[in-house]
Amino acid sequence: MLSLTISNSDIIHSLKLSCQIPDVVKAIASQRIIAEAAQKARITVTPEELQQEGDNLRFANKLVKAKETWTWLEKHYLSLNEFEELAYTKILSRKLANHLFYPQVEKHFYEHQLDYVAAVTYEVVFDDRDLAFELFCALEEGEINFPEIARLYIPDPELRRVYGYRGLQYRKDFRPEIAADVFAAAPPKALKPITTHLGVHLIWVEEVIQPQLDEQLYQKIITESFSDWLKSQINAMKIVTRIDSDANMRSIDMLFNNPK
Repeated sequence: MLSLTISNSDIIHSLKLSCQIPDVVKAIASQRIIAEAAQKARITVTPEELQQEGDNLRFANKLVKAKETWTWLEKHYLSLNEFEELAYTKILSRKLANHLFYPQVEKHFYEHQLDYVAAVTYEVVFDDRDLAFELFCALEEGEINFPEIARLYIPDPELRRVYGYRGLQYRKDFRPEIAADVFAAAPPKALKPITTHLGVHLIWVEEVIQPQLDEQLYQKIITESFSDWLKSQINAMKIVTRIDSDANMRSIDMLFNNPK
């Protein structure tokens, strides 16, 4: 049997070649920012919360038996203490996000209410503008229905099977030139074909859903606000990364000036 020994330097070298070092650096910076902010806010994690989060992690990864958990830990090179650290970090991040942004959710929602209007759509994209308009007119006259158009003109088999279903999307998920028409529609309705750089879009608007500030949307707003805050903290920070490569210590100054 062939054997292979992989060292820490091999792993770092592979991360460098796959251009993943910046993502790793940002992840490390995020953890430290969260830990420091949580400490300042005097946020703590109880043993009961840690136990519950550990159970949630095992459930999410389908780890029912102890043997399955140990196999998963070995696969990911995690000790039991590191598994607990993973659970601890998730709790800390969630509690900090709620601490920072839960009080602001209602204000944010009412100031950005239009952003949370959602629509359920189906779509076929054409290269031929004349064909798209011809089919739109046929739809308007009742000579054809949208599923038939999807079956005939969507080349991707998976998308064709669901008749071009795009799911529930918020206003920001649509291209600006499409969003205006989608949210002005009185569904169910086909939109007049819209041209973008991707082609000519024939869209069926099935439903427009007005936002309600339920628990799911509460958490969505908190998560998005926390993510934006974390990015701004990283972008304002000078991060010096020292990587030991080929026994030579090299210093790389990474200053994140441009938010992504």
